[in-house]
Amino acid sequence: MNKKSPILVTGAHRSGTTWVGRMLAANSQTAYISEPLNILHRPGVNRVKVDNWYQYITSENESQYLESFLELINFKYHLLLEVNSLRSRRDLMRMGRDFYIFANGRLYRKRTLLKDPFALFSIPWFAEKLNCQVVVTVRHPGGFAGSLKRLNWPFDFQNLLRQSGLMRDHLEADRAEMEAVPPGDIIGQSALLWRMIYRFVHSTIHQFPDFRIVRHEDLSLDPVTGYQALYKSLDMKFDETVENIILNSSSSENPSKLANNRTYSVKLDSRAALDNWKKILTPEEATRVRKLTEGVSELFYSDAEWK
Repeated sequence: MNKKSPILVTGAHRSGTTWVGRMLAANSQTAYISEPLNILHRPGVNRVKVDNWYQYITSENESQYLESFLELINFKYHLLLEVNSLRSRRDLMRMGRDFYIFANGRLYRKRTLLKDPFALFSIPWFAEKLNCQVVVTVRHPGGFAGSLKRLNWPFDFQNLLRQSGLMRDHLEADRAEMEAVPPGDIIGQSALLWRMIYRFVHSTIHQFPDFRIVRHEDLSLDPVTGYQALYKSLDMKFDETVENIILNSSSSENPSKLANNRTYSVKLDSRAALDNWKKILTPEEATRVRKLTEGVSELFYSDAEWK
């Protein structure tokens, strides 16, 4: 059994979870595992099928997930399941990558580092049942909406509406809005999703004060100081190698905007990229996002950060 507390990095998708996860994985004592709750995840990593984006896991339905996640954090890779699922050369390459991560993590008794935005509504379960130390990333509502608009990534709220437990416990008050938002209205979808996610985060941290909440903008403005503090809070070693990786990922020599086919790259001019959303969203769209996230956005962002 892996006795080191796993780390879970989560937050809304497109909120910097990949960057934070990769920078925490710069410590050689961690093993980075990406998105086991992604509905397209590989069976070698997580043998359980996931039906919804932002799957909600609690004690009510944990029998479907607990054993598989215990296997995962202890680096048990399901090689036969993965081999039987291979359909392309890309699948084969992923299998090699994942098998190496699991084998290396087990051999050197590394600390499991899960990066998964879709675990967001399940963070109490991850903390209580898997002893995860939880890091939640927050990104400005305008930045979140701008990213989804740029990538043309809609969100189907049926993923939430068909989860009766999630609706009952946290989202019933939002049912009418979710049912009313048009399928092609990415701005409306992103604002509503952001508001629901970070309202949940804000209410949850009162129950779990040890959860770490990190704003994407703060890390972008001063990456080294921000990550040093995060490393310390997670009892991880921050050394020169880690610092250099962080500096390289956020350097001013990197592009200020990623190409659409490089959505998961972590090499970006972090400071210059902060205001990209103000160029992507029209003034009317920015005003709409602010209005739709009222009541929650001010818990994380000041008036000045909308200008």
